[in-house]
Amino acid sequence: MQSRREFLRDVAAAATVGYVGLRPRPAAAEPPPETTIKLAHQIGSTCGAPQDVAEDLLHSEGFTDVRYVNVGLGPGIYEVLTSGEVDIVMTFGPPVIIRIDAGEPIVLLAGVHIGCLELFGTDRVRTIRDLKGKKVATPGLGSAPHVFLASMVAYVGLDPNNDITWVVHSTSESKRLLTEGKIDAFIIGPPSSYEMRAEKIGHVAVNMTTDRPWSQYFCCMLSGNREFVRKQPVATKRAVRAILKASDLCALEPDRVARLMLDKGYTKNYDHALQTLKELPYRAWRTHDPEDTVRFFSLRLHEAGMIKSSPQKILAQGTDWRFLNELKKELKG
Repeated sequence: MQSRREFLRDVAAAATVGYVGLRPRPAAAEPPPETTIKLAHQIGSTCGAPQDVAEDLLHSEGFTDVRYVNVGLGPGIYEVLTSGEVDIVMTFGPPVIIRIDAGEPIVLLAGVHIGCLELFGTDRVRTIRDLKGKKVATPGLGSAPHVFLASMVAYVGLDPNNDITWVVHSTSESKRLLTEGKIDAFIIGPPSSYEMRAEKIGHVAVNMTTDRPWSQYFCCMLSGNREFVRKQPVATKRAVRAILKASDLCALEPDRVARLMLDKGYTKNYDHALQTLKELPYRAWRTHDPEDTVRFFSLRLHEAGMIKSSPQKILAQGTDWRFLNELKKELKG
């Protein structure tokens, strides 16, 4: 089994020898980054692997000071971004759209992967339309699971505010209540979704990684603090490049990345980490258009009454694709 030191050596080599088409010459031609870089690790999440394992790639981009802030699952991830405590973060796209609509200083920079949530239901729930009149659990109103499911409900013509009874419970409590038939459904991501499948709790009514139209749009995206992006464009591009390279590594070397996550303490379950890396399309950033994702979910959130801005306004005020467009040309492979 490869040691962490050997893995990090190979990752550094990958950044310097053009591994899987990740050419280094554009980085060498750019000035060095203007600042340190601060990112977030979301405790309990495995799908954010690219930012978690990007540290050495960030060093290869010229950052001498790479800092990670540990944040729990929930709204804290957006708070540390808007406050400037972190500069760039990989997180769910639709909740970011809500914050852009509210005028918070966030800008979307790139999509990363499709997926990763699954809607689990009792026998009373086979489709999204079956949620009408049902009791659905969420970790919090405005949380990512709530926002995604509200978008899905609006897409099929239901009113998420009036057609569903939302109840707030933790993931563990929701699992118990679904088993007992006291709630009808809830939506969750890895690793909890894998535990649900293994324990045969409910059944999967919708898998956003494989079921259309959700499988056509990004779930997790890269967001930046607006002032950081404006003042530090070289650092922004280099950070985005490192994370997208790390996303490619997640797709091409899932075993090694899962072991690194385990070694760094970002997961306690190697098998769940490996399953996440194998199931999620981490190279989707190369093929899918993040603007389509923003437009699609902005429409859904507007239909659900969760934002007031039009998709055009969200795109104009809250996105900056120039770094991604340059990197797609540079990192062909």
